[in-house]
Parts: sequence; C-alpha cells; structure tokens
Amino acid sequence: MYGSRMCRHRSRGPVQNDNHYLVGGLRSAQWQLQNNQNKETAMKSPHPLWIPLALSLAIAACGESPKPDASANAGASAPPVAEAQIATEALQIPYERFTLPNGLRVIVHEDRKAPIVSVGVWYHVGSKDEKPGRTGFAHLFEHLMFNGSENYDDEFFKPFEQAGATGMNGTTWLDRTNYFETVPSNALDMALWMESDRMGHLLGVITQEKLDEQRGVVQNEKRQGQNQPYGKVWEKMQAAIFPEGHPYSWTTIGSMEDLNAAELEDVHEWFKTYYGAANTVLVLAGDIDVETAKEKVNQYFADIPAGPPLIKKKAWIAKREESKREQMFDRVAQSRLYKVWNTPNLGHEDTNAVALAAAVLGNGKNSRLYERLVYQDQIATSVNVALYEFELSSIFQVIADAKPGVELSKVEAAIEEELQRFFKEGPTAEELARVNMSEYAGAARNLEQVGGWSGKGVILARGELYLDNPNGYLEAIAEKQQLTPQQVRAAAQEWLSNGDYNLEVHPFPEYKVADSGADRSKLPDTGAFPSVPFPELQTAELSNGLKVILAERNSVPVVDMRLIFDAGYAADQGKKLGTSSYAMSMLKEGTAKLSALEISAREEMLGARIGAGADIDTATVSLNALTANLDDSMALFADIVLHPAFSDEEIERKRSRWIAGIQQEKTKPVQMALRSLPPLLYGADHAYGVPFTGSGTEASIESLNRDDLVEYHQTWMRPDNATLVAVGDIAMDALVQKLESHFADWRAPEAPLPQKNLAVVAHPEKASVFLIDKPDSEQSIIIGGLLAPSEKIPNREALHMMNDILGGTFTARINMNLREEKHWAYGAYSFLTGAKGQQPLLVYAPVQTDKTSESLAELQKELRAYIGDQPAVSDELQKVKAKRINELPGRFETIAAVSGAVSDMVTYERPLDYMDGYAEQIRGADLDSIHALARETIKPEQFIWVIVGDRKKIEKGIRDLDIGPMAELDADGNPVGEPVAAGGH
Repeated sequence: MYGSRMCRHRSRGPVQNDNHYLVGGLRSAQWQLQNNQNKETAMKSPHPLWIPLALSLAIAACGESPKPDASANAGASAPPVAEAQIATEALQIPYERFTLPNGLRVIVHEDRKAPIVSVGVWYHVGSKDEKPGRTGFAHLFEHLMFNGSENYDDEFFKPFEQAGATGMNGTTWLDRTNYFETVPSNALDMALWMESDRMGHLLGVITQEKLDEQRGVVQNEKRQGQNQPYGKVWEKMQAAIFPEGHPYSWTTIGSMEDLNAAELEDVHEWFKTYYGAANTVLVLAGDIDVETAKEKVNQYFADIPAGPPLIKKKAWIAKREESKREQMFDRVAQSRLYKVWNTPNLGHEDTNAVALAAAVLGNGKNSRLYERLVYQDQIATSVNVALYEFELSSIFQVIADAKPGVELSKVEAAIEEELQRFFKEGPTAEELARVNMSEYAGAARNLEQVGGWSGKGVILARGELYLDNPNGYLEAIAEKQQLTPQQVRAAAQEWLSNGDYNLEVHPFPEYKVADSGADRSKLPDTGAFPSVPFPELQTAELSNGLKVILAERNSVPVVDMRLIFDAGYAADQGKKLGTSSYAMSMLKEGTAKLSALEISAREEMLGARIGAGADIDTATVSLNALTANLDDSMALFADIVLHPAFSDEEIERKRSRWIAGIQQEKTKPVQMALRSLPPLLYGADHAYGVPFTGSGTEASIESLNRDDLVEYHQTWMRPDNATLVAVGDIAMDALVQKLESHFADWRAPEAPLPQKNLAVVAHPEKASVFLIDKPDSEQSIIIGGLLAPSEKIPNREALHMMNDILGGTFTARINMNLREEKHWAYGAYSFLTGAKGQQPLLVYAPVQTDKTSESLAELQKELRAYIGDQPAVSDELQKVKAKRINELPGRFETIAAVSGAVSDMVTYERPLDYMDGYAEQIRGADLDSIHALARETIKPEQFIWVIVGDRKKIEKGIRDLDIGPMAELDADGNPVGEPVAAGGH
C-alpha cells in the first residue's frame, strides 16, 4: 500500500484508491455522499470487512470517523458550554525504550486490558530516498516483503490469519515504510519470528518471478487509483509544487516506466541499504512488559545486521514566492480547485501554528471557508483544508468543489477574501478553543486501541521515528493549546501570503457528433479558408417502551450510543428514493431551538460526535461523548432526535450538494455498478430494489420536500420501533436515569408501523450481462450478483465461512487467482453484504482493461469449480475457522467495535448471548455443511453481471464468452438500445 495517515485534518490525500470498502459499505456509501470527501488511506491487502460495498473511500483518515455533512447558519454564534473547557491535563502514553547493540530501537507500552499485542516495525525509508528513474521502488519493495522470506517462503498473511491477527497491513509514504499487526498474546513469538525473518533473511527468496508478479500488482494499484475521479491530481501536483530533483517531486507509487525498469539488483541494493536494524523502530504495545520484550526482541532481532550508516536528508521546504497555475480535465462531475502552499517541515517552530490555521480555516462546517463558501455564498458543495506534515517540507492544501454552474474563479475569489481576512484579523480565541478540543478528543479516543491504523503503537512509533520522542505527537497537542491567536496569525502570514500553486480540475467538455458529414466520394476542392472479545450485555426498557442494551466498559472515559430504527433505504419503497438518507442527514441541520451552526459548535465544545445516517435496513442516530460532558451531550443528542426543524431553507441549501453527490456517484465505476445492480437483482417492487448507495435519484431528490421528511420522521422514528445500544463508561442505572430525563416526552403514535416488502425473490432463469460504458477507463470493474439467504438464518456463520474460502479473505481462491497468479487486479473478492431479507452475494474484481473478458472467465471458472470438482477442502475450512476464532481477542478491543456488533444483533434479531456461543458455532461447522451451503447458494449460470469499463475495448470479448443476454445501461441504470444475445456482433 502507499499513502499514510499523517495529515492533521480531514483531507483528500495523495491516495485516490477505491479498494477498502465492501461489506459494511451500505453505510459507507451514504457517509461518502454526506461527507463528499475522499480519504487518504489505501490497503495493500484489504480484509473484506474493509472494502466498502459502495466502494467509495471510507476508512477515516487521520483517526477521524466519518461525520455527516450538514449545512449551517451563516453568522450564527454558538452559546458557550461552560462545562466543556480545553483539557489541561496533557495526554501521555507510558512507555519504556531500549536499543539493541545492532541499533534497533524498541519502544514498549504495557496495556493489559486485552490479551493482545500490537507489533509495529517502522523503517526510516520512503519514496524520498529513491533515485530518479527508480521512482515507486520503496512501495514496490513493501509489496515484496509480503511474499515470503528465506525460512518461510509462502504468503506472509497465512500464519497471521490462522492466529486471528487484526489490524494487519503494510504502508509506504514519502518518509517511511511500516508493517503492523495485532495478535493474541500467545502468537507474539510467531509475529516476531516472521517480522525478524523478513528483516534479516529476505533476499534469498526474491526471484525475478516474484518481482514481476508484484510489479504487476502495483501497476494495477496505480491504475485503480487513477481510475477514480481526480485520481491523477497528485502526480501532477507534486511535480509542480516541488523543484526538479526534490525528493518529494514524485509520487510514492511512482511512474509506470520506472516500475518496469526495476531489476533484481535494485531490490538487493535497497534491502541492504535501508532495511538494516539501525534504521528501524520496533514498537510493542499491549499485553507485554519490558523484561519480556527485551528477552524476545534479543532472541529474534539481535543477530540482524545494522546496515550501513545513512545520512539524513535536511529540511528543504522549497517555499515559492510567486503564484503558479495549471489546469487539467478529468471524467468528474464537478470542477474542483486545489490551492497549495509548501509549509514548514516536522519539528519546525511554526508547524503547530500552521496546523491550527488549517483547522480554523477548513476543519468542519464551523470553519471559515465552509461557512463562507458552502453555507453563506452557496457557491461550493464542499471545501476543506488538509495539512500533510513531512520531514523535509509540509503541504498545506485547500480543496473546493464548485457548485454546478458556478465558475471556479468565483470560488477562488471567496477563498482569497477569507485568507486576507485571516491574515488581517487572525483566529478568535473561541475558534482555537474549539479546534483544540476537537483534536484533543480525537487523540483521547485513539488511546483506547493499542494498534491498528491510529492506536498507541502508531503514535509512539511516529514520535520516535520523526521526533526522537515517542510522545512527541501528543505533546504537540498540549503545545498548540498554549499558542495565541497572534502567533497563529503571524505563521499564516509568513507561509500562506504568497507562493500558492493553483490547479483547476474540470469535467471534460460535452461535445456532440453530427449524424452526417462531408461528401466522402471525392476530394473537395482546395479552399482559401480551412476550418479548426465480547462484554456482558445488560437490558432495560424505558417508560415509553424504548428498549435499551448496555455493554459497560470503563477503559476510556467515553460513552458510545446508537439509536437504531427499523427503517433504512427499504423504507423508501413507494416513496421518493433517497428519503431515508436525506431525512437522517437533515437531523443536524437545525432543531426547534438550535441552528445547524449552533449544533456544530456545541458538539465541538463538548468534544462529542453526533452522526445520523441510514443503510439498507436501519436508520441510526449515534452519539460518542466524553463521560465528563455526557449530560450536556445527551441533551443535544435528544434534541436532534426529537425536534428536527426540517426547515425549507436548510432543505434547499443541501439539495444542490446532494444532487452533485449523486452526479459524482455516476462517475465512480463501483458506485455506477452498485446503483444499477439492486433493481436487476430484486425487481422494482421489492424494498431492496433501490440503489445501494441510498442517495436516491436526481429526480427524486429534486421533488423531495419538507412534508416528505416530516412524514418519514413521524412514521419511522418512534420509540416502539427503536433500540438504544450503549457501550462505555456508564452503569445501567445512571444510563436509564439520563435517558428517562432527556427522552421523557417521547411517545409512540397510535398508528401502526408500516411493513416493508421483503418477499423472497426467485433467481433468474439464466445469467445475464449489463455493460456500463466509461470511455478511456483505466480499469474494468466487474461485479456479479446473486441473491443469497438472509443474515437471520441459523447457520449464518457457516454461510460466511463458505464465502471466506471462495473470496472473503486475502488468501481466498478468487484473490489468489486474479491478483497473485495472474496479477490482473489489485484485489478481487466475494462478499455477503448483510440484510434482513435475502442478501446479495457479490463477486467484485477491478481488473486491467485488456484482461476484462479473461478475468470474467476466471471468475466463472472459480464459481463452477467451487460447487463442482474442486469443492472446499479441510485445510481451507480450518484456515478460516482459525482466523475467526483467533481474532476474537483483538476483534472487540474498541468501544466502537462492541457497539457495532451489538447493533448487528439488534438489526438481525440475534439473541444477546450470541457471542457467547460464537466460537462453538465456528468449530461446529463441517465440510458437509460448507459444501451444501455452496451448492444451495452459488448458481454460476444465474448470476447477474454488471461491468463498468470502456465499451469499445471490452464488449466483443465479453460477448464471445457466451454467458447470456447482454445489454448496455447508462449511468442511471436505464437501458441503452436493445439487448443482444451472447455471441452477437
């Protein structure tokens, strides 16, 4: 993987990849529409639970969870909340540090709350250490590190899957390469053996074949990133903002030409130079003490060579003095402006002040730029500021999407006015207090987890690697709280008042081709003018009938609540599509007493996070609050749930941005497919026969009005149709008391609840193919669908293990075929999406265009073999059993993980002791049941295939496969022309 999570604020980062979404993504699609922002992480080996169903960028960058995008009232001032002051107690992670004689630095943090240990190995080498002509090599080498070592010449993931490892991956960015996993304590020796074996014993197994294989995988990763809207921006931008020869002037993933030029000799030289022990930081966090760590680290790492001494590159900020402007075109729905400055590197005296300026200007809807452009002037559908902090220089980036019909010059003029106002006046003390509290609260939440993408192990490793201080990033939070408005203003003037780089990205012009042209029978005469692990659950019921489930957990002073309604996209049946998602998104746009801006300001001052959204079966309002501010946070939460204003003004303010989001969905290959597939699977009369993104259609959103939203709220959001799930630092009696207080007047209406049509749908008689044309597409997206049993069936776990073997894990059959053997795809999977009624079984493969028909043939071959002459075997079943059972120690480390699991129990009507017998369910599954479920569920000759790609290049090859009738759809899922039988031309 390339990319990082090192930015300070919400951002669209240099990684524009669409490969971490699927299961669980019925929710992530809606978050994407509401957030309208791309996140910057990308996975080398995504677990299917990380691949969004809407397949839109969804893993939250910089440790933030997705927040619904809501409008706000311009100029409104938020009343202060006296109880919510900026925390003065500095955040710290206790640790011990030692260094081996070979130079390996080791950080140890003891946390005994769960029997798991996070292992992080951070090499101080990234793409900045490459040579021109060999760009992309740091990232290519990271891929090679997962392909076996001299004493374990096999897929690196296999023993970790058996051991139940979680949060496992490897990433590369400009300054560093890291590898990490969280394992049960009993598997620590295995993890250390594996990490040390590839650190010290790698080169003997790196063959030309492995180099060629991973080269192909990385090139497909690059294609996958470039295939997304705005996916080619960073390659152009980095070359423009840094001078030639600067180590940041090329992207981490590199160029296709340089990747093709990589040779085995380069591999050996890179390993010997940069992968020595003295250039590495090892962090162990969790169920371990320093004495045990010393013993084990010495055993596994002490004999590894230190590597040659390396000269550390000095800061090279490369600040520009003059403005620069470029323009490019892409297949996007909206024009976008990138406005970029080179700012101080990590450790510079102005870095923290610049970070605060970024937060005040563009972090959240109370930020200066959001309030001006999106709310007040309504000339942009989104705007945010990202600050990427690196060792040599940092990148300060403003990104704004123009509202359709608005010129980018108008958007840029408003940004310039706000910047000049900031240079003149600086931030207010209240603005600094708000953004500091937001960062503090986010960091406090990250301290719950020992590993993963943003837990304590990551914080300690980054601090040691970049700042020679494991707690350096936490100390920066405290330092920022001491900065004055004058200091922030001065830093902004120094670094942002000149030297901006401006990149405009515009949609391709819409050209029309005439039906007829010149007379071609003869040459015309010459003319003169030529043309141009699970806690105990407690239950209660409020006086109004609301059911309450609590998992008490006191590891951090946080309480997470989810109010779950049996509604969701399925409730849109017979109504205007998108009503559920739109109504939920409007809850934070104002109540009877508070404006949208006032809600947002209170939320930030309390350090609380309130979200509202919908998926296929449910609508959910969530609250994540600090225990100290729980009463005030719950009061705000209840007001949002019970008294939404649904004002016509806010509905109109959101409408154009929502429609723009739908238009963006119709430019993203995966979302194009997933908008079209459900009606084909379920039919128009079924409650699930709606776009899986939940966003509706342009026509339905255009006609949506206040009465529709009020009706939805009154019909579905009632206490007898809801369950409140709470997890965290509170006892049941206190929870019930607070809920009775804040929801005292909430009562169910007399009208009965409507019923959703979840009738059983028969499989089609034969397979069919639907093609959506995306001209000049870098890849083809293949998604095959077939209806499978509901998530409510008793043998649900066996059903999922059946799928895991086929395509649900990295080492499953489909991914091993298309990625590892053929290297036609960056990743290929099958997954069950989850639903109360019949759920789709989807097969997903983004493949290079020239291998579209071949890839589709391989997918069919895998499906047929799985229910035919190559059924699941005992080793495959044992592997997925071991993974599911052994990952339990780390699976429920966080409050959010527990809350999500309990929410699933509620949604799918499982008993609350479900997890108590989970391991036995897994152990009890046998091969006969797996084989039976496969035969009952998988029907290769009845799949519906939706393929998004360049029709001119892929149509004939697909037809020649003779799968079944083939038709073309437009981006709205409507037929184009007449269907043609397979094999027709």
